[in-house]
Parts: sequence; C-alpha cells; structure tokens
Amino acid sequence: MTPVAETPAIAHVELPRAIADEIVAHARAELPNEACGLIASDAPFAAGGHPLRWIPTRNVLASPYRFEIHPDDLLRHSIAIDDVGEVIWAIVHSHVVSPARPSANDLREARHPAALQLIVSLDATHVDAAGPDVTDAPSLRAWTADGQEIELTSS
Repeated sequence: MTPVAETPAIAHVELPRAIADEIVAHARAELPNEACGLIASDAPFAAGGHPLRWIPTRNVLASPYRFEIHPDDLLRHSIAIDDVGEVIWAIVHSHVVSPARPSANDLREARHPAALQLIVSLDATHVDAAGPDVTDAPSLRAWTADGQEIELTSS
C-alpha cells in the first residue's frame, strides 16, 4: 500500500479556466469510458504550486468504471515534466455516471500522495457542496489522496 501524505494545510486551490475546459473536453471525448490525465505545476499543490498545463493521457483500462493512466504515458510525461523542473500537481480522471467524489477504489489506488486527485463528473445529476444540483454542467472537484476535499475554483 502506498503511504498517504499528511493532509496539507491548504484548503483551497485555483485552476485556470482554460485547463478546466480542456479537462472537460477530454472527458467528453473519451465517453463512454473514464478519461484521465495529469496537471503539471511549478511546485506541489501543498507547497503553493500553480497549475501550469493539462496533459491528457490514455486510460489503459478503457472502462466506464475505472481508470489507469497508460504506463507508457505516465513514464514519458513524468520524465518530460521533471526535465523542465516541474512536478505533477494533480492526477485527473472522470466519472461517467457518478458524482465527482473519489470511490473507495480511487482512494485505494492513489499512487501519487503529493498530487491532488481531480475528478470531473459528466453525470447530469450530481451533488455539490451546496446540495443537490440538476444541471448539464460537469462538476470538477479536488481531493487529497486520503480523501479530504480541497475547495477548487476556476477563473
């Protein structure tokens, strides 16, 4: 089992609107399966890092219920991110028909404890912090590897 990082003192992160839009577009393009990818940053989120760019990857499981970033993609992008002095700020995946909350499997398989876990839900009926919401807008939420929600805003 991968050790889980301590819960960071940071309770809020901001994601540039352009990156959020790219994530949603990728998730929609990968339907009916879950989509996945990485967000590169200048520093880890817990150290105040700022998300710089979205990197879509392949879901090797090609499943509407689970995801695994293709090992070739993960290796190639991890090296490229490191080569330019950046870090993985977030691991991103989509939920096709469930809320943007990590499943037990998502938490169990979180392999990068220093990275945020961003989940985009394409389900038209999702529950957000304000309560039940019926909308066509995707829900994008952030979590730590131990399941603590981090407030996420886009601008």
